[in-house]
Amino acid sequence: MFSGYKEAVRDHRFELAQNRVYSEVSPGKRRMRITGGKSKGRILFTPKGMDMRPSSDRVREAVFSILGQDLSGTAVLDLFSGTGSLGLEALSRCGRFAVFIDKALRAIETAKKNLAVCGYQQAGTVLRRDLRKGLPLNHPAMQHRFDLIFMDPPYGKNLLLPLAEKILAADILSLGARVVMESSKTEQLPHRIGNLQLVEDRIYGDTRIHIFSCEVLS
Repeated sequence: MFSGYKEAVRDHRFELAQNRVYSEVSPGKRRMRITGGKSKGRILFTPKGMDMRPSSDRVREAVFSILGQDLSGTAVLDLFSGTGSLGLEALSRCGRFAVFIDKALRAIETAKKNLAVCGYQQAGTVLRRDLRKGLPLNHPAMQHRFDLIFMDPPYGKNLLLPLAEKILAADILSLGARVVMESSKTEQLPHRIGNLQLVEDRIYGDTRIHIFSCEVLS
């Protein structure tokens, strides 16, 4: 009896959260959804007029077709996280936990709302930080080696390589970790960045996806 009541309350809360998402999404925009895993189809919150460029459903689906659909035990770091969609896609595919970092307050608020919508509050930590100044390495959530890192900065700002070098210097990658870097289709990254070896280079519309693998530890 009580378990059925709890399930009904949980479902009602989820419905209310989804209704808020429906009402706050920008008019005329296609709603952004989780593309796979346990939360497939969940609609993500994207505030009206928000100054960010979230990865499209098509790009995210393509990225995870490469990364795989079972990310059990994976520690995830989502940099320039925006709405949090990439890290949430990983959690939906059984990622162990995810850390989301962005400098914009609205992005931080949005990522937190989307964690709640998907029911992953316990698996996610959201940090506010200007990544041009480096990683928040002193935070407890950063005291791990990460297996999967997403980097989706604003295009054309020359942010990928400097941050990749900071990641390598911080020694936070596990052996075999993958680093996914998103850029404009015209931006070509080197085949090797320190211990990172380019393993995939794909173009989807105006977006270019570089996937690197950590071959040896620092």
